[in-house]
Amino acid sequence: MKAGIFVLAVFAFTPSTFGQDGAKIRTEVMSAFVWGEDSPSGAVSSTIQDPLTGNAIRTLSYAGIEVSSRIGFESISADQVGTFLNYTTTIANSTDSTLSVRYGGISVDGHVASPLWVVPPGQKLSKRERKSKPDLVELGKIHCFTSGFLSRDKFFSANASSQLLIVAPRTALTVSSVVRDPRSYSPLRCSVEGCYPTGTMRYYLKINDKDYVFVWPGRSAVYCGT
Repeated sequence: MKAGIFVLAVFAFTPSTFGQDGAKIRTEVMSAFVWGEDSPSGAVSSTIQDPLTGNAIRTLSYAGIEVSSRIGFESISADQVGTFLNYTTTIANSTDSTLSVRYGGISVDGHVASPLWVVPPGQKLSKRERKSKPDLVELGKIHCFTSGFLSRDKFFSANASSQLLIVAPRTALTVSSVVRDPRSYSPLRCSVEGCYPTGTMRYYLKINDKDYVFVWPGRSAVYCGT
């Protein structure tokens, strides 16, 4: 399939984003490759199966660049209500040029979520630091990453969401992010087959001047908690 160039809603955080009225979204027009939306001149979208787990990996390929995505979820903790949505993206650069990679955004059913402040394993924080960072998350306590289901090589987090990453020619880079499900109502649906997030998740990364957009229905997210 080919994913064409489309109009993308960009999630821009204004000063009032975290006010009482909640997140505000403004839109801009830019070029984007959207997984599953076809066009003869666009990126090729496909799904492959992880040979070890059988879980789905979605890919977008365009002009020597292959971007692959996997997504998982887990409960925040036994004594806290909420869900972590965790996703990993791998950018494989088969070209002779250097690629720039920047954080884009993520939304769930139109509700914008911000990256959390990721604390690497082994890093200790004072009580004051913990209290001053309500969006802090300790990577060593998130099973989706400690289990190896998702990569923890590099992260887009609240303290480095604007970070510029570089993918050298003929190399690959993997970057992950973790957010809390931003919806105020119960986001999980359960049956005898297990639980999964309701709704649809959309996230994107900016690679050079193009946005690579992945669309994941909640039913396709893999439970990777304990």
